Amino acid sequence: MDRQELAAFLRSRRERISAADVGLPAGRRRRTPGLRREEVAQLAYISTEYYTRLEQGRAPRPSREVLAGLARALRLSDAEREHLHHLAGAPPGPPPGPCREVHRDVLDLLERLPQAAAFVLSATYEVIAWNDLAAALMGDFSALPPRERNLIRYAFLNGTRPPVLAEADRAAFAREVARRLRAASARYPGAREVEELVSELLDGSAEFARLWASHDVSPGPSLRKTLHHPLVGPITLNCHVLDVSDRDQHVVIYTADPGSPAEQALRLISVIGIQRMNVPG
Repeated sequence: MDRQELAAFLRSRRERISAADVGLPAGRRRRTPGLRREEVAQLAYISTEYYTRLEQGRAPRPSREVLAGLARALRLSDAEREHLHHLAGAPPGPPPGPCREVHRDVLDLLERLPQAAAFVLSATYEVIAWNDLAAALMGDFSALPPRERNLIRYAFLNGTRPPVLAEADRAAFAREVARRLRAASARYPGAREVEELVSELLDGSAEFARLWASHDVSPGPSLRKTLHHPLVGPITLNCHVLDVSDRDQHVVIYTADPGSPAEQALRLISVIGIQRMNVPG
């Protein structure tokens, strides 16, 4: 571990980021550029004291969990993240499970699609990022714990909660996600998160058990889907899926044909926002 180089690298990355970049209020006038140390610590879920010692070159070697938090808080690129790990004496190894860190460029893309409902899924179909229209269309993901943001759980174990997809689309979606999860389980052998999810689904859903036993791994195309909104009703939308291969994630984008009733419905949903919305996506 090179404490002095690590300290200098952390300072340089902190000073290049503004409060607005990470959604924090600018507040009172800042004496130095970039984020404050306490703000980085807050975003990385570590103590301000420990982060300060890291920047002073006096802290013990950070854990991989701390490094992941710092990389997320400082919005590091893949190359910068790898450099951070090497400076900390913990070269990045094979991923222990599906990645939940979303590219900064992908997050920017979501915000630049105000007329489309867009969200990012991990390899296990957990919704890990979304824009405002996706939350208004499918439910306020921010109000749910990560476990309940998983669309595979919702597809097979939703109990009495109202469905989001029309029945025909729900069946096709169930086949698709079972195939993708089968493929993900091979990419992350021994990953506890994946194993527990598969076990839970096998125990709780005969439909999933049947699909899992088929060993299919090739998902079909997703061109159009009909979603049910609790206030607006059924909406048929185009479904586009963009793969983010280096993170094993994909971006799902729902759009409406110009001038269609679905486009009008999306505009209405955008105005309604997430008010009175409690249906998970």
